[in-house]
Amino acid sequence: MQPPASWAPNRERQFAVVARSASARYAALAADLVIGLVTLPLNLAYLGTANYGLWVLLGSLTVHFSLFDLGFSGATVKFVAQYRARTDARALNEIASTVFFAFAGIGLLAYLLIALAAFNLDAFFAISAAQADVGRWLLLMIGIQIALNFPFSVFGAVVAGFQRHDINSLAAVVASVVAASVNIGLLLAGYGLVAIVAGTTAVRVLAFLVYRANAYRVYPELQVRPSLVRRARLREVTGFSVYTSIIDWANRLNYQLDSIVIGVFLGTPAVAVWAPAERIITATQRLTNQVNGILFPMIVDTDTARQQERLREIFVQGTRFSLGFVVPIAAALIVVADPLIRAWLGPRAQEVAGAIPVLQVLAVAVAIRVGGATGTTILKGAGQHRMLAFVNLATGLVNVALSVLLITRYGLLGVAYGTLIPLAISTIAVLYPAACRRVGLPVAIAVRRAVLPALWPALPAAAVLFALRGYVPATLPGLFLEVGLASAVYLALFIGVAVGPTDRALYLAKARELLIRRRREPVPPEGAAPRALAGGR
Repeated sequence: MQPPASWAPNRERQFAVVARSASARYAALAADLVIGLVTLPLNLAYLGTANYGLWVLLGSLTVHFSLFDLGFSGATVKFVAQYRARTDARALNEIASTVFFAFAGIGLLAYLLIALAAFNLDAFFAISAAQADVGRWLLLMIGIQIALNFPFSVFGAVVAGFQRHDINSLAAVVASVVAASVNIGLLLAGYGLVAIVAGTTAVRVLAFLVYRANAYRVYPELQVRPSLVRRARLREVTGFSVYTSIIDWANRLNYQLDSIVIGVFLGTPAVAVWAPAERIITATQRLTNQVNGILFPMIVDTDTARQQERLREIFVQGTRFSLGFVVPIAAALIVVADPLIRAWLGPRAQEVAGAIPVLQVLAVAVAIRVGGATGTTILKGAGQHRMLAFVNLATGLVNVALSVLLITRYGLLGVAYGTLIPLAISTIAVLYPAACRRVGLPVAIAVRRAVLPALWPALPAAAVLFALRGYVPATLPGLFLEVGLASAVYLALFIGVAVGPTDRALYLAKARELLIRRRREPVPPEGAAPRALAGGR
């Protein structure tokens, strides 16, 4: 059975697809950023450094259970996009069904291991017996969310493969707001850590049902049944996922193992000091890297259609815009790290002053990571995933080794440098040149077209930040105003001078096209159901 033509990608509307998805994902990130700004200081103040550090430590531990994903989520997005491009509905449903039931078994195994870890926490970490008792309950509750996330992630992958990130972003905003409200309400009512985690976990679990409904909304003929499970589809998915799983494992080594290393060597108070810098950098990475997640199914579609010139332009424009987002923010974090930490955390800032130099080092790391993300997405989605997997794995192993080596002498700052050094070498010297070769573009031309226009405007913008430091109050509103003015300088130079007249005219034309389309005639979202079904299930 062939799906309706509206299910197939509309390659003439890719700018509108990216703009719609990006705006929705940025709205979700803005909500998370505001929630983090509000809840972190409250949790730290009401729960105390030790309890909050325990929560962060266990959160860092459970994050690593997502390694049991085995790369299936990313592979599902790829094959959904691929079979959508080929308008093969049966193959798409077989992929979704096979991965769903494979994930159900993986989720059960993950929960058993989480339960095992819950009853042996004091054997792994430098925590007291009382903290181990509390941590046991926390892990058992969080484990439910982790286990259910595996099979339900298939529905999110279907939505992503259809390039409808916007509807799941809206669901994520609602879930985050409700979870934060439950967190704050229980905190102010005097409840402890166990009750707070129970409430927020319940909200996250209920949100899975919304993601399932969204998948049927974008693809009404989706079928997830045991009768559609195919061993051949599992082999097909595994042929790609084995390498994406290595990439995922490497990313954990590079970006999410630091809290575990710190907990093992320095204990939970040091984890609490690391947490503010890590929270800011994580928010920065998520805020500036959304376009590359949106581009992945588009890159798969472009590679399937063998459109090399279009792939090359995605690489150049994606890299330029990624750097254009992350460079001014990273530069601002380096300049205002001290007043930002102190204004954000108030009286507690002195206890976590060690986060300030960590934030400055990690700001450089996140700029390099995001700046190279379009290149790595090209490699992942256009046939070079094996090389990407092994380079990322080597980077992650060096990261862990350096962090362990440097933490004993330099403390938290040593862990930050352990992240920065291997990341910079692998991205700049290996992965970016490989992406250039894949799209058929010399490195020097790629740097001139994509990198330099986004880098040099940061220098005058940083100069503006330095000039304003003595005139703007060192409060959060004052810092946001200061950074906003510097960002305006960056944006004016980036669009007005750095990108050149041809690309500037292209950007303005696309922006006008999008605005006119929205004003005159609302266009049904790409891949959406017919009007009669557009209201969802």
